[in-house]
Amino acid sequence: MKNTTIVALIAGTLLSSCVSNKKFAAVSEREEICNTALAEVTADMKKCEDDKTILTERLKALQTSNDDLRNQIKNLNETTSSLLNNVGNLTTLSSEGAKNLERSLESIKEKDIQINYLRDAVTKRDSVTLALVTSIKGVLGNMQDEDIEVNVEKGVVYIAISDKLLFSSGSYRVNDGAKSVLGKVAKVVKNKPKIEFMVEGHTDSVPISKAGITDNWDLSVLRAASIVRTLQTDFGVEPNRMTAAGRSYYMPKASNDTPEGRSANRRTRIVILPKLDQFYSMVEDGMKEAVENDKMEQESSDGKE
Repeated sequence: MKNTTIVALIAGTLLSSCVSNKKFAAVSEREEICNTALAEVTADMKKCEDDKTILTERLKALQTSNDDLRNQIKNLNETTSSLLNNVGNLTTLSSEGAKNLERSLESIKEKDIQINYLRDAVTKRDSVTLALVTSIKGVLGNMQDEDIEVNVEKGVVYIAISDKLLFSSGSYRVNDGAKSVLGKVAKVVKNKPKIEFMVEGHTDSVPISKAGITDNWDLSVLRAASIVRTLQTDFGVEPNRMTAAGRSYYMPKASNDTPEGRSANRRTRIVILPKLDQFYSMVEDGMKEAVENDKMEQESSDGKE
């Protein structure tokens, strides 16, 4: 009986053990399944979080992009408004520019006309100067080159006469032999009654020591006055056409360090003064003529239209 009980207890224990192992195995299997599922869920959650992070960054980028786009649209609207204003301004400027261009063209045309008439006036002046030089050289053609020279500088005619033909050394009295030269000069200037001229006395740099003459300034002026007086008294040249001036030795033709240079510097120079008022009058007359011609051309053009 006792053995039977023991056997029964052992059998019950073994049977209970078998039942617990089966339950453990089942629980373990379920646990493994749950762990696997948990791992999958955890992985899915991780992926979702990563996706969320990516989407969040994209959203921020899109928001930034939208802000930039809004700013660009705003700038474009402002630029468009500015351009529209500029178009209006350009329209006004274009109209004003056309008027300015027209005025500029008219101004250029007027300046061209002025230049042409000024060139004509200069040509006429040069023609008169050339005729005067030709006349002077024709009258004085038999004089030696070193004694008398005729030059033109910047439209002004100069007649330089060596003092050895006109004066004794240190004197301002005109020699009798000089009157033949001065007579020829008088003939030329009397044939040109509209011209005026200045007589310039020039000396060398050697100081003068003579009673009645203070210095080289004094001598140069006295010699010029003697020439003017001779032209007036002996040859009838009108005094209101002449001017007497002295240059002393401050406009040398050559060096005063040599006898030859000092001899060249002792001279009397007759300067034919240009009649600037006549020259400008000639230009003004030409301009008036140009304006009248331009008006006639404009009226003719308007009539054809």
